[in-house]
Amino acid sequence: MDTIEILRRLVAFDTTSHRSNLDLVHWAADYLEQAGARVRLTRDASGEKANILATIGPDQPGGIVLSGHTDVVPVDDQDWASDPFVLASRDGRLHGRGAVDMKGFVAACLAAVPGWHARELRRPIHLALSYDEEIGCLGVPLLIADMLAHCPRPALAIIGEPTQMRIGLSHRGFYGYRSVFHGRAAHSSNPRLGASAIAPAAAFVGALSGLGRQDGQTAITVNVGRIAGGSAINIVPECCEVVWEFRPPDEAAAGALLAEVKDFVAGLPPGVSVETTPLASVLPLDCAADSPAVAAVRGFGGVWPPIAMPFGTEAGFFQQAGIPALVCGPGSIAQAHQPDEWIARAGLEAADRFLARIGGWAAGER
Repeated sequence: MDTIEILRRLVAFDTTSHRSNLDLVHWAADYLEQAGARVRLTRDASGEKANILATIGPDQPGGIVLSGHTDVVPVDDQDWASDPFVLASRDGRLHGRGAVDMKGFVAACLAAVPGWHARELRRPIHLALSYDEEIGCLGVPLLIADMLAHCPRPALAIIGEPTQMRIGLSHRGFYGYRSVFHGRAAHSSNPRLGASAIAPAAAFVGALSGLGRQDGQTAITVNVGRIAGGSAINIVPECCEVVWEFRPPDEAAAGALLAEVKDFVAGLPPGVSVETTPLASVLPLDCAADSPAVAAVRGFGGVWPPIAMPFGTEAGFFQQAGIPALVCGPGSIAQAHQPDEWIARAGLEAADRFLARIGGWAAGER
């Protein structure tokens, strides 16, 4: 099957993050095994989500990881011109949920496997397909841990998020939290008998808004996505929930901001407490432009000059594990998460050429 036919199959699987991805995983695993790959699956605690790790070539260090995710964002409340889970071709564009983010890259990788297997590879190529990237890269830490436990260490990871084949060297991290403030209920005619949870929660929201800052090339953004609390106008509220996130350029900036948050909650009024639970953690990425990894990807056809990406990826997790990582994939992020999401046929053809060069590298041609 070629890339477009495989993409048609992948789009047909509704792998919205709140759903299981196992139908896609089982189809892809069968395809990969029939094409000659060695396949490993790792599952989440529920058993309803799974990662795929597939290896083509020898069992030795120095290979390359091609990483992508199997989940997609919802189509709810979006006005699509056609069924989001049926790939539609119009004017050189292929429309469907996940077409660009990022089943297009995954399809190109799967289409390349039979050709890679037919060659005598001197270095392995690993496909790493994870679950629940869209809600915080939940699957990739498990996938990387399994890979390092069972495979010789790779030399490079390429994350195929849509960059129009530009080489992406850096992005900020993403950290999401839920803070639940607990007070004491009372009749509103005598508020001193209670302890409002909403008042300190509101002050917390105000404090968060002051933590976002721009410092030269270093930006830290903060967003409060949800606040909910109280039950009636005449009851002192005993509970208030704040869901918030921030995006730092590096782990040092993340630690500094969390320290400021800790200082604030240490000064809560009497009778009020707070419980903060992490919801998501996506690590930042910072790859040096003069690294061997970048030189290799330029040789594969990655487009120069490089870019800093506004969105997060799993690249930081590979980097933290000691595997040099960067981002390079077909299509534009501007089309992701949109109604009538699309990727150009020409973008997929560029990915096919890129992956063919990776096969040549793995075979020792360069």
